[in-house]
Amino acid sequence: MLMKIELDSPLDMHLHLRDGNMMRLVAPLSARYFSGAVIMPNLVPPVNSLEKLLAYKQRLTEALYSYDFHLYMTLFFQNYTEEELLRARSHIIGIKLYPAGVTTNSANGVANILQAETTLKIMEELAIPLLVHGETHGFVMDREQEFLDIYRDLAIRFPKLKISMEHITTAAALKLLDEFENLYATVTLQHLLITLDDVAGGLLRPHLFCKPIAKRPEDRDALQQAALSGHPKLMFGSDSAPHPVHAKEACGCAAGVFTAPIALPMLAELFERHHALDHLQAFISDNAHRIYGLPRQAKTVSLIRQEMTIPQKYAGFGERVVPMNAKQTISWSYED
Repeated sequence: MLMKIELDSPLDMHLHLRDGNMMRLVAPLSARYFSGAVIMPNLVPPVNSLEKLLAYKQRLTEALYSYDFHLYMTLFFQNYTEEELLRARSHIIGIKLYPAGVTTNSANGVANILQAETTLKIMEELAIPLLVHGETHGFVMDREQEFLDIYRDLAIRFPKLKISMEHITTAAALKLLDEFENLYATVTLQHLLITLDDVAGGLLRPHLFCKPIAKRPEDRDALQQAALSGHPKLMFGSDSAPHPVHAKEACGCAAGVFTAPIALPMLAELFERHHALDHLQAFISDNAHRIYGLPRQAKTVSLIRQEMTIPQKYAGFGERVVPMNAKQTISWSYED
């Protein structure tokens, strides 16, 4: 008999669904295997008003008409008035802060964190969480490390503001996570599995290139240990970020790893390898539900211990996307 696990209401707490034809291709690939996801707002132009958010949510809903999938929407951080945030509060799970220019479609992000204080204070008063892409413009391997002082400052000055350090990649970020009650974090599949050596140590592997960039083995190992041990403040957020093949396999390779449709089987393989399958449910569901106070969706995803070959690509609506580890065989798959 095949070994089987059932995951109750799995969540992806950091997901890029894009727009247009790319959205139509990739959104169902998440909705099929997750009960909900936190949707990133860095479109062009960004989702920075309630009107834009509701219009984007409607487009997503139309693309997902046949799926049971909850859209947890976010606004792109800018200086909002209290009236704007009061109107938006019931429609969002949080507001996503991008330092200007640090990643894909972040040119309109925050240039100076001091200029954000008024909005952050209102968010604290209204209990609206802050989600942060925490990188500076320094040397690429040090950008997250350099941002930790900003996290520390925000955690101290806004002690009632729930702050999520998005897609952390370093052991130092994990240490900071344990220092402040109001800090939480998401981590991706790729940062649990790879190091910079996997990306650029031999031939360049563009489909593993993302921001924040993968770090050192000791960083990956620290992230693994935290996830595998069921760290109560750590949540799965895929940061699945699809780009068309021509934008990845090109000079000026776009940053982003596409993992949405294969994340759960690959996580099961990782957790089983380390004898930690009993902590997978917390990582992909329970922690996030508790941290954000989310109701559970009545959705169960079943995985079986049966080999699956990751597709070479996903295609449709005139778009083609290559997933992480395309054409490789893994030991877990979805039960049909």
